[in-house]
Amino acid sequence: MSWNPAIEPGCPDEVSIDAIETLIVPRARDLGGFEVRRALPAPNRQMVGPFIFFDQAGPAELLSGQGIDVRPHPHIGLGTVTYLYRGEFHHRDSTGADQIIRPGELNWMVAGRGVTHSERTTSTARSGPNSMFGIQTWLALPERDEDMEPTFDHYDKEALPVIEDGGASVRLILGDAYGQTAPAKLLSEAFYADVALSPGSRLPLPDNHEDRGVYIVEGSISIAGQQFEASQMMVFRPGDRITVAAGERGARLMVLGGATLSGPRYIWWNFVASSKERIEAAKAEWRAENWGQGRFDLPVDDRHEHIPLPD
Repeated sequence: MSWNPAIEPGCPDEVSIDAIETLIVPRARDLGGFEVRRALPAPNRQMVGPFIFFDQAGPAELLSGQGIDVRPHPHIGLGTVTYLYRGEFHHRDSTGADQIIRPGELNWMVAGRGVTHSERTTSTARSGPNSMFGIQTWLALPERDEDMEPTFDHYDKEALPVIEDGGASVRLILGDAYGQTAPAKLLSEAFYADVALSPGSRLPLPDNHEDRGVYIVEGSISIAGQQFEASQMMVFRPGDRITVAAGERGARLMVLGGATLSGPRYIWWNFVASSKERIEAAKAEWRAENWGQGRFDLPVDDRHEHIPLPD
């Protein structure tokens, strides 16, 4: 299948390096057995389109019996995307969802007024040595949807469109790009895709979205003759036609973006909101632990522990 016919791939060197509006180099944090690199929010860039949080977890190799246990914790005002390259997680949340996610699949949870979820390495994976490598990102919700009831949807690998052209393979996770549309229902304009590039191959970025960014998961790319390495995010100037070229080892990328929201967002712990008052109200309810009587409950079959409110 060819790319969007409105895009002329061109040559990367035809674009000035000034087209990169922001370069983000996240620091690695050791969480005990694995590293996390947080690209968003950054000191000089809060969002790319509606994307307000972007974490790379791993890669990590775990011994038999080991795994990741993210205990039940709350969210408001955002949609969470879990996408794995290796490993598998058991997702439970207060909507009643109980879902195993594996590489190439999509877990899409919209918190709205409030949801609680946990993610843990499955018992099957813990039975032997296992790997963990993935990306979790959040999309801030439009103001009109901040108080909606929470939802959860899962999509198998086969449900996500794949676009292939030359040495480029794009799995569209969310939104629309390259003439295709992913199945998950979005509440604002956005796109998010997993891209694999063979050495020297090129990828034109979608030109139908205001904000566009690229995160290098593995390998390297060049833009306007300048090379960028893994664990860097570039955010591009709106309106410019951008093509990236893979380095000699090829590249694995996440491309993301969309329309900017109507105003800034406040972010504290796992809460995102258009006002500080919404966040303060959520903090008070989580601290009260009145499960099932307000905006928060605990996931079914995962009620024996939860993450308390930070000091």
